[in-house]
Amino acid sequence: MYFGTIKKNDIANGPGVRVNLFVSGCTHHCEECFNAETWNFKYGEEYTEAHTKEILDALLPDYVAGMTFLGGEPMEPENRGTILDISRKIKQLYPDKTIWIYSGYLTEELFARAGIWSAECVPSAEDVPRNRILPDYSPAPDHEALAELINLTDVIVDGEFMKDKKNLRLKFRGSENQRIVDVKKTIAQGKIVLADFKDRQ
Repeated sequence: MYFGTIKKNDIANGPGVRVNLFVSGCTHHCEECFNAETWNFKYGEEYTEAHTKEILDALLPDYVAGMTFLGGEPMEPENRGTILDISRKIKQLYPDKTIWIYSGYLTEELFARAGIWSAECVPSAEDVPRNRILPDYSPAPDHEALAELINLTDVIVDGEFMKDKKNLRLKFRGSENQRIVDVKKTIAQGKIVLADFKDRQ
C-alpha cells in the first residue's frame, strides 16, 4: 500500500485530536474530489512497519482521541489488509481510542461484502442515486478480514463526495449524502444507526 501523508494533531476528521493516514488508491473518482491525486494507487510513499510505529507513537498522548483513515479509499481491496494490520495494533495498545474510516462505499455494501449482512440489505441504485453500487454483493474473497476490520472500526463516514450536495456547514463530512455511521450500534441493531454530531450553524 502507498500513502500520501500522515497527519498528527488533526481536528477536522472526527472528534477530538486525531492522527490521520491518507492512503493512496481510489476507484470512485468523485467529481471535484478534495484529494484527486490520491486516486493513483502508487501516489506518495510506500507504507512500511516504520510508519505503523510512527502512528502508534503519535497516538500515545492521552489528549489524542483516535485514528482516522481516509484518502484515497481505505476500503479498496488493495488497501484494507494494511488498514486491518494497523487497526489491530491500535486496538491492542489503545483499546479506548476510536477508529474512523472515510469510505466512498456505502456501509451496507461493505457489510454485505464482509458477510455481515445479506445482499437483501443493500439499497438499490435507484434508492441511492449516484452512489457507487457494487455489481456483486456476495462475500468478498477477503470477507473474514474485512469483517474483522469493520468490527475494529467505531465509525464509518460513508458515501461518495457529491459536488452538488457539498455543504461547508456539515461536521466531519463534505456532502449531504454522506453519513456518519456508528458501526458498533449498527452491527448490534442490524440497521444503520447514525452517530449524533450536530452540524455547524
